[in-house]
Amino acid sequence: MSAGDERTTRPSSPGYGGPEAPAEGPIYRPVQRDPSPFDDPTATVGGPIPGAGGAGWARPTPPPAYVPPSPRPPSYGEVQPQAVPEGWPRHASMPYGLSQPGYAPPPQRVPPQPGFDGRPPFQPGHGGFEPGPPVSGGQPYPRNGRPRRWTVGVTLGLLVVLAGVVVYQAVRIERLTDRVAANEKVLIESQSRDTARLDGLDGRAGELEKQLGGAFNPEAISSAALPSVFRVAAGDVSGTAFAVGKPASGGKTNLITNFHVVEDVYEGGGRQVFLERGDKRYPATIVAVNRSGDVAHLRTDTKVTGLVTAGGTVRSGQQIVVVGAPLGLTDSVTTGVVSAVRDLPDSDGPMIQFDAPINPGNSGGPVINSAKQVVGIATAKARDAEGIGLAVPIKVACDSFKIC
Repeated sequence: MSAGDERTTRPSSPGYGGPEAPAEGPIYRPVQRDPSPFDDPTATVGGPIPGAGGAGWARPTPPPAYVPPSPRPPSYGEVQPQAVPEGWPRHASMPYGLSQPGYAPPPQRVPPQPGFDGRPPFQPGHGGFEPGPPVSGGQPYPRNGRPRRWTVGVTLGLLVVLAGVVVYQAVRIERLTDRVAANEKVLIESQSRDTARLDGLDGRAGELEKQLGGAFNPEAISSAALPSVFRVAAGDVSGTAFAVGKPASGGKTNLITNFHVVEDVYEGGGRQVFLERGDKRYPATIVAVNRSGDVAHLRTDTKVTGLVTAGGTVRSGQQIVVVGAPLGLTDSVTTGVVSAVRDLPDSDGPMIQFDAPINPGNSGGPVINSAKQVVGIATAKARDAEGIGLAVPIKVACDSFKIC
């Protein structure tokens, strides 16, 4: 090539293809072209591409031959093709469910899989299962539209079980009602027996109270008797006297003592003696005497509660309390039992023998039983002996003076 020649020759090196550039023009600038795999229709699939220099180019594997699928059976709820709305371009892709004259959407291909015949699942004839029409809740029923037999059986079984439970509970309730009624009857009978038993216990308690009232209680006897017992001062002689019976007329009090206690005053023509209790001193008058019975009747203007006298017979073994002022010691109490009721040669009637200790000064004091009743008047004791005391029965004084 000469320097003045403005034409140039198109190089034939690899990477350039196509016909040679025309010689016209001053300069030809080659343009790189991408080799096309379809330039040579006779080229072998997968072989080198002419003009590409063999640098890794290969024709693509053509798609497999189109096999039309089996006719698609109608499915429930499928939207049928409709006409193309006005204004839609005829050459545009139709939306699903629309069609135009001369246009049909291509059928969908389902890749074949092992054990799959190409038909959509859950369609008539697929796998031997034919679902019925859809129902509310999304649970299919059989083709006849009725629930399965096992469901009906289970429901009936549950109803039978519930009925059995109801009957069983009713029977249990009836039995419990009968049992409650029987228990109430037994309870009523038991309450009746308990009431009768309580009534019996009340009666026995009353009897026991009476017995306890007659029981020997020296403390209670002494507490009841002491306010009615006084020390008697008759001149140079000292003894005991006690109030008895109801108050005399004018609010005066009758008292009983031994005749030998007031004998010196009475035989000397005097009638006044004194009653002492603690630091108090009351004058009293000798109203009457019974020499043979060795009892005397005194009266004072001071109001004193009298002791109750016994009207029954004194028996051996009865417990007694003797209250008096031995040796001038007021409010002295001794206890013992009735040893015997016997006649003595020098007495005007039977005498009460007891074992309670007595001493000079006890003469004229009351001998009281467990019922707080006066049974006798302490009179004497045996000399050179212990536990032998004598008392005049209270009946002698009551009969003599009519004050009991």
